[in-house]
Amino acid sequence: MTDPNATFIEIDAIGKPCPMPLLMLKRAIKSAPAQQKFCLKASDPNSEIDILRYCQLQKRQCQMIKISEHELHYIIE
Repeated sequence: MTDPNATFIEIDAIGKPCPMPLLMLKRAIKSAPAQQKFCLKASDPNSEIDILRYCQLQKRQCQMIKISEHELHYIIE
């Protein structure tokens, strides 16, 4: 799904409660070029529902990677 040579914009939402990770992602998408890829880092377990649903509605591919009990990474294309 992801190109190992792709450049990602990193969004660090670690320690921020929902809905901040989603709001930070929306802000980044709005200000980036159309085909930009993102890596959103979050710690709030509720972000999983928000981010995956948002990507589904926006027809964006999203892969969630659980780094640890308190760290989730979302690769969004």
